[in-house]
Amino acid sequence: MENINKNPLLTQQHIEWRNKVRRFAESTILPVILEIDKRAEFNKELTCKMGEIGLLGIQVEKKYGGLDLDSLSYIIAVEEIARIDGSQAATIAAHNSLGLHPIAKYGTEAQKEMYLPKLAKGNHLWAFGLTEPTAGSDARGVKTFVEETTDGFIINGEKIFITNSASDMSLGVTIQAISGSKNGKPSLSAYLVDYDTPGVEREFIKGKLLWRSADTGKIKFENCKLPSDKLLGEKGKGAHIMLETLDGGRLSIAAMGLGLAQGAYEMAKSYAMKREQFGKQLARFQSVAFKIAEMDMRIETARNTLYHACWLKQNLKPYGREAAIAKLYCSEVAKMVADEAIQIFGAVGFLAENHIERFFRDQRILQIGEGTSEILRIVIAKHIGLPVSAAD
Repeated sequence: MENINKNPLLTQQHIEWRNKVRRFAESTILPVILEIDKRAEFNKELTCKMGEIGLLGIQVEKKYGGLDLDSLSYIIAVEEIARIDGSQAATIAAHNSLGLHPIAKYGTEAQKEMYLPKLAKGNHLWAFGLTEPTAGSDARGVKTFVEETTDGFIINGEKIFITNSASDMSLGVTIQAISGSKNGKPSLSAYLVDYDTPGVEREFIKGKLLWRSADTGKIKFENCKLPSDKLLGEKGKGAHIMLETLDGGRLSIAAMGLGLAQGAYEMAKSYAMKREQFGKQLARFQSVAFKIAEMDMRIETARNTLYHACWLKQNLKPYGREAAIAKLYCSEVAKMVADEAIQIFGAVGFLAENHIERFFRDQRILQIGEGTSEILRIVIAKHIGLPVSAAD
């Protein structure tokens, strides 16, 4: 804990906030998460408890019911929840970064007043509908389309692998859809879709390897009629809204990787201090000690990288490159630490009764969600002026 709080970007308020979230995660999530993960169920009660301490409205302005904290406070919260469980961290990350942010930044005052108070106070969730069966890394390859009418819009299409989309806590989703064409290319716009709108169907995705207690779902739109006030931002600006949202979302996935790595490191270190082989602690073997030291070094570097990106965002400086670097690096550190932690645990690490087994599973999504590691290397390459594209 001492090393974590040494970062020069942290204020006393950040440290106190971390302590509060850590106490909550250890006292409320840790005792129940093995059973919830085993049942592979989204737990509404646990999500509401996260909402009660403000975790579902961290950066929303106070006039709309949020805490109005800064970017680093938000990232610390995700980090601390992920230190205990990835599924609960995914719930708050997707809701805050992907659900609330587009409405708070691009919504009209009427839209903000309609949605933010309900979403920031912890009783409801909002989703972000970008991925489709034919559109993952290719965010512009959407097939969902919108027909404009005299009094609104009609939507047809589907979204898949959408966090916070299928439970009865979720009120709706922000989607990107084809709204016309410009210069021979599809024009994309963003829309706010309430789930009680006729023509919307939702379904839980089951049988997941990871994030088993997170709400992951499919959404179908069949002649779904929306009033004209459900357009988010300007018509034709959907791609900009979604891609800008992803930059912030990448910071939260990076925080999930950092938190997971921290939790796995702590478990591995504790086990190495207790477990004996050949008459002495595992930690006394140089091969094991070096593994743990390498974990500490990588985690320290990951935290510095992520917190710097948060500082850039908070100070309204360009941070797209740094967000891509942080997400890529933190996710790969999580992979390395979880893998080495399993190696230290040995066979007992494969048992579901040990938290490290869940961590080993959960880390795998981090190199895919919010931009695959391959796509992020392309993003970084473009930022440094290289003429590379995903289609090459």
